[in-house]
Amino acid sequence: MRITFLLTNAYGGGGTIRTTLTMASALAARHDVEVVSVMQHRDEPLLPLDSRVRLRPLIDNTPLTAALRKTSLTPVGQTKSLLHTLLSRVPSRLAHRQDVRYRVFSARSDLALIRFMRSLSGGVVIGTRPALNLILARHAPSDVIAVGQEHMHLARNSPKLQESFRQQYPRLDAVTTLTEGDARAYRELLGPGVRVEAVPNAIPDLDGLRAAHDPQTKVVVAAGRLVKQKGFDRLITAFAQVHRKHPDWTLDIYGAGQAAVALQNRIDGKGLAGVVRLPGFSRELQYRFAESAIYVMSSRFEGFPLGMLEAMKCGLPLVSFDCPTGPADIVTDGENGFLVPDGDVRGLTAAINRLIENPELRRQMGAVGAQRAEQFAADRIAVRWEQLFEELALAPRRRPGGPGTAWAGLTGGMTWSGVGHRHEHQ
Repeated sequence: MRITFLLTNAYGGGGTIRTTLTMASALAARHDVEVVSVMQHRDEPLLPLDSRVRLRPLIDNTPLTAALRKTSLTPVGQTKSLLHTLLSRVPSRLAHRQDVRYRVFSARSDLALIRFMRSLSGGVVIGTRPALNLILARHAPSDVIAVGQEHMHLARNSPKLQESFRQQYPRLDAVTTLTEGDARAYRELLGPGVRVEAVPNAIPDLDGLRAAHDPQTKVVVAAGRLVKQKGFDRLITAFAQVHRKHPDWTLDIYGAGQAAVALQNRIDGKGLAGVVRLPGFSRELQYRFAESAIYVMSSRFEGFPLGMLEAMKCGLPLVSFDCPTGPADIVTDGENGFLVPDGDVRGLTAAINRLIENPELRRQMGAVGAQRAEQFAADRIAVRWEQLFEELALAPRRRPGGPGTAWAGLTGGMTWSGVGHRHEHQ
């Protein structure tokens, strides 16, 4: 099969990017796989990608490219650079305004996406966020198998966005969610005529890494973007209480994001400098997990937390708030970790303390988790995707037309030279 994953920016380090690149790499063993990134802001991706997978950006915003544009002496180069700048300042008319990443889209990305849609002929295209899924639903050619992949549970989307799902997602050949519970919610919203399947995130190959469970290892670990969603403020509050009882234990929170300064101030304000650490983004989280004793997730909401899966694969016991959605699909309370009522900071503290005080319990829960993690191995999840694609290939397409009128809809019928060039990209 020819399979294309469509990401907003494949060059970052978030969970959606990580799981998409993992699945693209797994499918590349048997298929022709490409990852198309609407944006590119650095020369190389942060995360590993199989050499058989093509990575293609639609818009190159790397510093080197920007510098070359500024020094271009040709009139054509100067005009093109000016046009790109102007288009980048015009709000998008393709992306849905209620998508939380709406501001990264622009008229320039609209043009790039329409060119991409017009270049498609057959194969499978998987969108990875609401704005891209809706664009696929409206503008993917009729001979393309269009799949909308949802990485966050339905209730996190605004009513206006959910209404757009209800109207437009029936044009997709399938919608996939990360949990069966969320699949039921989408089926209720979209009705019986839309195929909705639950396909969880996959765990990349971790080279057989396992936590040693050395009694001398006294590190609690967490990972994720440093944003409010991840609830690290709650985790720091809980660990302040842990520290009072177990002053020789430390907490490492891996990740980068806009809340870094606020979190560091919180750490300092609670007298936890050097006890709770923010090491930043790590390309080798699996090694950090293997060097730790307990994994904690404090998120306010999730999709299907990949970091938790990787920690479980490494044999770490898990402690997590029972937030929507994902943790309850991964943690069986008392077996491979502890599931704490969402927002119960005291309960989170108690669960961490219980594991700290019971090394054998840590080892037992870690072993159970490592065994259960096998069901999320990338090769197993790849088979589920293949089965879905094969079944969709036999079904009639759900879009009667293609992207031919897409740009006309944006410009009131005005035609721009070059818009229809197949395979052309910026």
